[in-house]
Amino acid sequence: MGGFTQQVKSVYWPETRMLVHLALPICGAQLAQAGMGVVDVMMTGRHNATSLAAVSVGSSLWMPLMLFMTGTLMGLTPIVAHLLGGQRHTAIRPAVHQALWVALLLGIVAAILLRTAIMPIFELMNVPQAVSRESAAYLSAVAFGMPGIALFQALRAFSDGMNHTRPALWISLVGLAVNIPANYVLIYGGDGLVDLLGTWIPESVQQLPALGAFGCGVATALSMWTMALAMAYYTRKGSTYKSVAIWQRLTLPQWKGIQELVVVGVPIGVAIFVEVTLFTFIALFIASFGEITVGAHQIALSFTTILFMLPLSLSMALTVRVGNTLGQQNFALARTVAWNGIVVSVILAAVNSLLLWITAETVIALYTSNSEIQALALSIIALAVIFQLSDSLQVNLAGALRGYKDTRIVMIITVLSYWIVGLGGGHWLGSKGVGDMVAPLGVHGYWIGLIIGLSVAALLLAWRLQRISRWR
Repeated sequence: MGGFTQQVKSVYWPETRMLVHLALPICGAQLAQAGMGVVDVMMTGRHNATSLAAVSVGSSLWMPLMLFMTGTLMGLTPIVAHLLGGQRHTAIRPAVHQALWVALLLGIVAAILLRTAIMPIFELMNVPQAVSRESAAYLSAVAFGMPGIALFQALRAFSDGMNHTRPALWISLVGLAVNIPANYVLIYGGDGLVDLLGTWIPESVQQLPALGAFGCGVATALSMWTMALAMAYYTRKGSTYKSVAIWQRLTLPQWKGIQELVVVGVPIGVAIFVEVTLFTFIALFIASFGEITVGAHQIALSFTTILFMLPLSLSMALTVRVGNTLGQQNFALARTVAWNGIVVSVILAAVNSLLLWITAETVIALYTSNSEIQALALSIIALAVIFQLSDSLQVNLAGALRGYKDTRIVMIITVLSYWIVGLGGGHWLGSKGVGDMVAPLGVHGYWIGLIIGLSVAALLLAWRLQRISRWR
């Protein structure tokens, strides 16, 4: 017993403290970036219903693209963490430069897609003409910012890999600080400024046109480039990065470095894309159940998504810590670090479940006063309490495996568990039931499918981590 206590004091507690120290700024950065989307919806909603619909539809198209880029560029984090742990500082700069080239390419491709491939998708989705026209304008503006947000994510992945996660938090807050006033000026125009500040502002400013959804897109693009330039400036001037000096001399594209990033990063991007589309498809499937069901589902999803930021941030920090220890060739410690992080994720899941259970009624009441929606949302959140454990486990097991650069198996497990088990099983339970034994469960069937899918993912990822950590 005394030996175990000593081990907790000497290994597990310091490691847990370091993990939390890395994770909290990541969580703040995630919330700040999510806050931009919330601000866009709130401010366009106050402009008019068409602008709100245009931004909502447009966001459902550009967000998955951005998340795929972000996931792919996250492959740089374990690469840098390995090199830093092995004290191979001179190899970090060319690795970062290859990520920047990839980011620039991904950002340009995403921008072209947003400007050229949108109207056919809107026609396929039967989007009303007024909404599709304004949404296309919104996306044409957002397209300008896609290379910027890709470059920011590459530099953020580099900084995270250097055990320096705070800059992403502060710079994300800067992006939010730019987004809010830019939205106000560009969405509402001069009339909005008069309402906010009074008639003392210059008459020329009062004549600014209200650009609606297009103005929101311009504000979003400005925020993206502000974050990219701020991150570039900080990584050039920050003392933490002086040993690497990534801006000293640019490395031209090199196939070997690009290949390593693509092999590690693309499966992460695909896994994130699969997770996002899982919830997109569920929303489409339950749309036929009526507005009460759709509203309750969205409230429960919104609430649980906010809480998910904590285990997600812990997962990203775990990737860094496992990568650092592997770079030091300390395989036994890497195994300890990985499984200690998994234990922490279980504790975090218990806290999230408790928060959900205690605050559910109060939080739901903030979203809506409709008693039917409140009752249905509460029953959905009761199911969400159950899957906090498997959700936290699967995302942190995946984070530990990314630290091992083991991303392809994670991608395969994610696709099978989310789409085949989670979505397929949920659709079966929600729409068809189980023969004569269980009637169709509606929206609850989809959430039960989520529980089963996440649990399968957690079990398979735990098996994979156990195997690879022992083998290494």
